[in-house]
Amino acid sequence: MTNDKIWLSSPHMGELEQQYVNEAFATNWIAPLGPHVNGFEEDICHYTGAKYAAALSSGTSAIHLALILLGVKAGDEVICSSFTFSASANPIAYQGATPVFVDSEAETWNMDPVLLEEAIKDRIQLGKKPKAVILVHLYGIAAKMDEIMEICNRYEVPLIEDAAEALGSTYKGKALGTFGLMGVYSFNGNKIITTSGGGALVSDNQELVEKARFLATQARDNAPHYQHSHIGYNYRMSNVCAGIGRGQMQVLDERVQQRRDNFFFYEKLFNEFDGITMLSEPQDTFSNHWLSCMLIEPEKVGGIDSETLRLALAEDNIEARPLWKPMHLQPIFEQYPAYTNGTSEKLFEYGLCLPSGSNLTDTDRQRIETALLKVLQKRTQ
Repeated sequence: MTNDKIWLSSPHMGELEQQYVNEAFATNWIAPLGPHVNGFEEDICHYTGAKYAAALSSGTSAIHLALILLGVKAGDEVICSSFTFSASANPIAYQGATPVFVDSEAETWNMDPVLLEEAIKDRIQLGKKPKAVILVHLYGIAAKMDEIMEICNRYEVPLIEDAAEALGSTYKGKALGTFGLMGVYSFNGNKIITTSGGGALVSDNQELVEKARFLATQARDNAPHYQHSHIGYNYRMSNVCAGIGRGQMQVLDERVQQRRDNFFFYEKLFNEFDGITMLSEPQDTFSNHWLSCMLIEPEKVGGIDSETLRLALAEDNIEARPLWKPMHLQPIFEQYPAYTNGTSEKLFEYGLCLPSGSNLTDTDRQRIETALLKVLQKRTQ
């Protein structure tokens, strides 16, 4: 008999989501907008400290709107983290602009500030000053924000923070997603909280967020008839989905602690093995540990590599996944400029994302431990 599936990161409902959804049905607010959307935006602002928020259909749509608000057009260039999911870079292509990829540094796995400055200086020399930087906080770990903000401010390049994986994480006590001109969150089904699908754009600039809401609702002008002076998008979050989000916000701190407990479980498990390291939070940061990620050096662990561990888990119906394949190696993006140092390629080769759902049980963790030790202890004895 096959064991139940242990997912990498599955949705985890609390007790209040159904109450908010029922309220939407009871009041007939089954629409793209409604009181739950307003309430969810207020909840996001209260939690993160951002002044304004627009609840949207996805994190991708939030990045797309951020680029539109910055006037990114065909022929422009936008710097983007290379070590990320394609949704960080795809909106650049939506605008007909050119992505310029920047590699990671080894401590946080996020954008390397040294390479970022090199890229900006080089593009300026070529007469192509970047219109924006899209910085990704991977796996809930904060990037080196002091250095990155200083560089972006010095060269006057607006920063968009892709904090899709980092809601609940902080840098020196300040929420990730609130450092740049605009920040982006995702509420996809695998994120730390979910609205089934959804995202948000946050900023301290009221005008930007109000314009994002306008564009996200098909850019309908203020007229009694349907009149449009701008190209609009169907990017607004529904009142029902926002109701789910409001319930999820009530348990966000609990979900963060549950994810952190998973990380500490893995850290303790691998402590006895030379050649296995976990992605840990640097000093002055706090991580939601959305996903617990490891690196393995095969030569130190009896020849075991990340794929060996992934397959060993899969044999017991446990999902694990390789780290992101860098954008500069992706067939659709490999022709674009990239400033690399080999870090993200090494991470992709040797890294693995481990089951990290906030709904993992002690029994689940025991199954994971047994499957991993079955391979590790056999090869290292």
